[in-house]
Order: sequence, then structure tokens, then C-alpha cells
Amino acid sequence: MTGSPMSSGGAVRERVTVRRGLSRPRGGSRKSNTAPRPYRGSSSTPWIYLAPALVVLGGLLVYPVYQLGLISFLEYTQAQVSGGEPATFQGFGNYAELFGDGEFWRVLLATVVFAAACVVSTLAVGCALAVLLTRVRALPRLALMLAGLGAWATPAVTGSTVWLLLFDPDFGPVNRMLGLGDHSWTYGRYSAFLLVLLEVVWCSFPFVMVTVYAGIRAVPSEVLEAAALDGASQWRIWRSVLAPMLRPILVVVTIQSVIWDFKVFTQIYVMTNGGGIAGQNLVLNVYAYQKAFASSQYSLGSAIGVVMLLILLAVTLVYLRLLRRQGEEL
Repeated sequence: MTGSPMSSGGAVRERVTVRRGLSRPRGGSRKSNTAPRPYRGSSSTPWIYLAPALVVLGGLLVYPVYQLGLISFLEYTQAQVSGGEPATFQGFGNYAELFGDGEFWRVLLATVVFAAACVVSTLAVGCALAVLLTRVRALPRLALMLAGLGAWATPAVTGSTVWLLLFDPDFGPVNRMLGLGDHSWTYGRYSAFLLVLLEVVWCSFPFVMVTVYAGIRAVPSEVLEAAALDGASQWRIWRSVLAPMLRPILVVVTIQSVIWDFKVFTQIYVMTNGGGIAGQNLVLNVYAYQKAFASSQYSLGSAIGVVMLLILLAVTLVYLRLLRRQGEEL
């Protein structure tokens, strides 16, 4: 049944009105249906927010480094400190004296080997325990994390003293358990370095453990399940799946470990009584302390500090450059 002409005409007019209402009005402002663009501030905006922190860091880091470098170019001994003689400019004379000293190169080699052993051992223990944390239940995981954080929070002097008591030749329980009698761990050069290495790893691995554990928890569980279903062992999962995905985190903990272990001071000074017998356990930090304060050669101590700073900067920059060549985003 068809409608009347009046009803059909009304329907036509109604459709025309709707279409006109949906059409864009002429001469008016055009409203965009796209989402508004995000506000892009000035390129200097991030630096404004970072300015307070940069000022603090400048006061705490830049100025001391400047003073360290300045003293390394001066003749600065006890006479200059007391004001009896004026400080004189030596140029690179302090560095020439330092590089011409055979003991400096021996201490530098010992520092590099010792720091490398500490870094490798810390990363191995920390990563292994991080994987273990993902395999145990909640209560053992909590106990392990609390124990690790307790070791990390222990002051270096306290931890070094405790380790000396544990390995004491007369009253230490370690010698009794191993049947070593009155063996002195701090008498021999390599045994003393080994004892200090164990203490350094003990107080350093919790940082690696917690950081890597947080990274593992961020990895999708489907990836690990797929690798396990393919028959991959735990070592293969770590080497082929977790390590590549955690590489940015591993970069951070490696650089931090290199910096911390290369400038170890307290553990060596306390556990070997200032560097061992005839300086056999000296590292660069203790060597700089002896030159600056024991011998009052502050300019030589400052020169050693500058050399350490340059070595750490070079190692960090080379490591980051190698990673960028491999296509890693840092």
C-alpha cells in the first residue's frame, strides 16, 4: 500500500533537512575530525627540568674533578699544603714521573686483572641467582632476596672485618672446616687477592641479582615456555633467549661493576692491612692513597686519580660503541 503524495513529500523534505544538517556549513569554521596533535614543547624544556640536578652534579662531580686535574699539574706536597712554599706548575712532570715508575705499571696490571676477575665473578653469581629466583617458590625467594640485600647494605668496613674473622688462622671457622690448620689467607699474594675477591663478590652480587631478576620477570612467559617445549636446557635458554633480550640491562650492571671493582679501596685496605706485605696486594686506589697521604705527594696521588678516571671513561665508551655497532639501542 503506497502512501499519499503529502506523506511522501514530507519524507523527502525530512531527508533533505537531515542531509543539510550533516553538511559542513558554508563560510563557517571547519571542524577537523582528526585527533588534536600533541603539544611539542621547546627543545630546551628537558634541560630546564634537568637544570637543578645538573647544578648539584656539577658541584659534587665537576668541581672535584677539576681540582683533581689541577693538582696533578702542580708540585703539591706537604710544604705547599702547610703554606710554607707556593705551588709551582709542573706541566706533565708528575705524569712523566708516574709513567716512569715500574711499580705503577705493576699495580696497574694487578688492578686490571683483579677488577676483571671481580666483574666476571659478580655477573656470574648475580645472573645465576637471578635465574634461581624465578625457579623457587615465594618464601625461599623472599629469604634469598633479603639475605642478598642484607649483604649489599652491609658497610664495606664491616663486611671486610667479618670476612677476616671467618678466615682467621687461629679462630676462623673456615680453616677448621677445610682442615687447613693455621693457614694465613692474607700472607700469600694470590690467596689474599682471592679472599678480597670473595668479599667483593659477596657485597656486589645482590645489585646484579635484583636488576637481572626484574628484567627476567619482564620477559613474556610465552617465550620461555616455547623455548622449554623445544627442548632447550636452562643454559641454552639463558644464552639464546634471555641474554639477548636482557642485553641493555646487562650493559648497565657490567659498566657499574667495572667502575666499582676497578676502584676498590676499602676491602683491600682493611683485609690486607694497607696493601699486603711489601705492597704485594696494592691496587690503584690504595696506591694513590699511599702516594698522597702516606708520602705527602698529593700531586702524584692526583695524577693516579686522573689516570683511573680516563681508563674508566675509555672502557665505558669503547663498550658502548661496540654495542651500538651491533645495533643495540641504549
